[in-house]
Amino acid sequence: MKIGICDDMSEVREMIADLVRRRCPAEDICLYDAGNSLLAEESLPDILFMDIQMPGINGMETAKMLRERKRQICIIFVTVMSDMVFEAFDVGAFHYLVKPFSQEKFYEVLANAVKWSIEQQKLMERYHNCPVNDVDRAGHWVQAEEKRQRCIVVKQGGMSTRVFLRDIIYAEVFNRKVLLHTITGDTEYYGKLTALEKQAGEAFFRVHRAYLVNMAYVVRYNAHAVTLERGQAMIAKQKYGEFVKAYLRFCKQEGRKECTAGIKCMNWQC
Repeated sequence: MKIGICDDMSEVREMIADLVRRRCPAEDICLYDAGNSLLAEESLPDILFMDIQMPGINGMETAKMLRERKRQICIIFVTVMSDMVFEAFDVGAFHYLVKPFSQEKFYEVLANAVKWSIEQQKLMERYHNCPVNDVDRAGHWVQAEEKRQRCIVVKQGGMSTRVFLRDIIYAEVFNRKVLLHTITGDTEYYGKLTALEKQAGEAFFRVHRAYLVNMAYVVRYNAHAVTLERGQAMIAKQKYGEFVKAYLRFCKQEGRKECTAGIKCMNWQC
């Protein structure tokens, strides 16, 4: 695992690096004095501690550009600016540490970040190792990599954000907003779940009028709910039988033999 520290003040970089070394002595620690030097890296960190106020490109702008290159990067802002926490959410920050902070708090955030990064890596490895169909719903030939890269663009407050379909664990609708639960965090926008359902394809199933799930992330299910690798979705009674058939068909297509054996189903009557 690669842990990066980006701050224009050398004493802050060394202080954070020393704290990281005490708990993660085996990890690769990289120091950057500006957003430009970080962005110039060919191999980006898995976890990044970054200041907001820096010469040149500030931390927020750097984070936006990093997200375009590596969606699973765990960004932790370390700053004296306590009033920019909402902007941090907009770029999917994992945490927001306000200086000065205690060692206990830092180690708590570090431990959670390491755990999160490991979980994301496992999710991505599992997903990308799954075979995919070579023909789309319309019967057109689709290269495997092209299919994995399919995405939607959602608009939030004047900003357009690209979300890969492969990254969506499930989606739900509430108060005219669609909330996407992805492997990198949550994104919401004004829209209709029906429109997303049409775009999503056969890997997704509408288990309830308020929930659309990605079957690649199903952990278990019964007649009342579908448990996913992060979160849970209610299942409508009239949808249960159709969902079971669709899920088993999906498992067979994806080569997941354990699904067809019934291991993932917690309702022994299915």
